[in-house]
Amino acid sequence: MLEDLKQQVLEGNLALPAHGLVTWTSGNVSVRDEETGLVVIKPSGMVYDEMTAADMVVVDLDGRVVEGTRGPSSDTSSHLGVYRHRDDVRSIVHTHSRYATAFAAVGREIPCCMTAIADEFGGPVPCGGYARIGGDEIGEEIVRSIGSSPAILMRQHGVFTIGATMQKAIKAAVMVEDVARTVAIAMSLGTVEDLPSDEIAANHDRYQNRYGTAAASTGLTT
Repeated sequence: MLEDLKQQVLEGNLALPAHGLVTWTSGNVSVRDEETGLVVIKPSGMVYDEMTAADMVVVDLDGRVVEGTRGPSSDTSSHLGVYRHRDDVRSIVHTHSRYATAFAAVGREIPCCMTAIADEFGGPVPCGGYARIGGDEIGEEIVRSIGSSPAILMRQHGVFTIGATMQKAIKAAVMVEDVARTVAIAMSLGTVEDLPSDEIAANHDRYQNRYGTAAASTGLTT
């Protein structure tokens, strides 16, 4: 079942090591099927370059395995907790990417000190509280603390990103690591300053609503 979606989820998971966001077997991507409500997720503890589409696991929103010969990711409950409370979310990515997780390790949000952060995240990337792996706590904390951001750092754990599509969730995971690295380097050089709130709002609106659209008659969109 959901053979096309399994292939998409495999490709999404393989994008994580390709972008340097995970090591060994860590991290995972899931996608919720819009028609059935079932979720396809990476299997637990499997090396990325050994996975095939057939290894992807199908679960329902209560965590019951509907199809699959392997156990689902140990983060499955975290993903399902978000899906149950956020109907707008169709895909979730979890990584332990190095720089973003360094912020999570010290319980610190990534400040909105650059236009790139305002563009993608609309403000600082929040840091949620510590929650134990394997139960509902992480999903509940994500829902409570992520706000309107597509990304959240989970204290002393790692990164979760969400999206209306798998591509958007993966993009957020790539971008949060990129800005975390830049901010970490900037902090080693001096004091970073938050952008004014009106500049954050203006940049976010431009990027979300006009960036990449067809050029207006008065000039090109950049």
